[in-house]
Amino acid sequence: MTITRINIYRLSIPMVPFTIATGTMNFAQNLYLEIHTSSGLVGVGECSAFPMIVGETQDTCFALAQNFAQLWKGKNAADIEARLAELDLFVAQNHTVKSAFDMALYDLAAKQQNLPLFAYLGGQYFEPESDLTVGINSPKVMAEQALDFVTNKQATILKIKVGKDPETDIERVAAIRQAVGNRVALRIDANQGWDFEQAVLALTEMEPLDVQFCEQPMHKRLDYKMPSLRRICNIPLMADESVFDHHDAERLIKNHACDYINIKLSKAGGIREALRIHQVCSAAQMPNMLGGMLESRLALSAKVHMALACPNIKFYDLDTCLLGHKVDSVLNGVQFEGMRLKTNANLPGIGASIDPAFLNTCQSVSIA
Repeated sequence: MTITRINIYRLSIPMVPFTIATGTMNFAQNLYLEIHTSSGLVGVGECSAFPMIVGETQDTCFALAQNFAQLWKGKNAADIEARLAELDLFVAQNHTVKSAFDMALYDLAAKQQNLPLFAYLGGQYFEPESDLTVGINSPKVMAEQALDFVTNKQATILKIKVGKDPETDIERVAAIRQAVGNRVALRIDANQGWDFEQAVLALTEMEPLDVQFCEQPMHKRLDYKMPSLRRICNIPLMADESVFDHHDAERLIKNHACDYINIKLSKAGGIREALRIHQVCSAAQMPNMLGGMLESRLALSAKVHMALACPNIKFYDLDTCLLGHKVDSVLNGVQFEGMRLKTNANLPGIGASIDPAFLNTCQSVSIA
């Protein structure tokens, strides 16, 4: 299965502005690629750059993707370990763009065996239920949006973005709890926005609001303070930006720094490293969440396939393409039924692609 050509596309998806603690996104800065092979099979991959978290932009991903494609010309796509090792030798980190190439190789591997990706990974079919994220706004606007999500989108789990000033964050969560009642599960995500004292204040004051967990309360440079925060506060803590690879996971587990760990393909560098993080956490009996950046339903489909193969993943934050995407150019792929995700188990690989008509509008380059 020799690589004959790689097509790379700048996949910009216009969005309703979406705000978190570290900034506002007006479009999804994504990259899409197709790896063509001598067998006639084509593997597809997508990544979503989130500069304020991973330090990569759509421009850096587009440039490095061309370098990676040159490295892989004429190589065996079936040797996943060798191909990904070449990327790591070429440039350190840059996990986001690497994740798109990783995804395409796994798509090819599953297609070669004529299996859906979850079956190739040893999983079983089910339909995970995702939360739905409320972006940062005034407490009143956030409460209104939360109620709309519960009433009109059948959301039973809400993820609330916080991480600004703790007093207003407390008001935000309290307003949402009052609006949606007690039957809806609430999670909060500070995206590294608080310092230690702010985190203590926010989390202790939010305890009566029945918050399921708090994701990344402080900057990753304050990981050494996470054990103290866990001892003071009763709301469980989830690490996200603190964990890029399985070594990070091992460090946090050893230091008793969190209760859960969030896995993201664009942060981990793809499926291979995500599986390693899952393995480390599973061995330590530390549950995982599977999350994402601002991917389309294509990368979302790959994430759902991985979720079906990873029993230690207990929480699903798979609403990325619902966060204000104005265009859906994906053919096939997972579909939402309320907030449950349904996968076509009859299609091999990821089971999704991007509409060629939309790709014709995108900046692209072909490396052959």
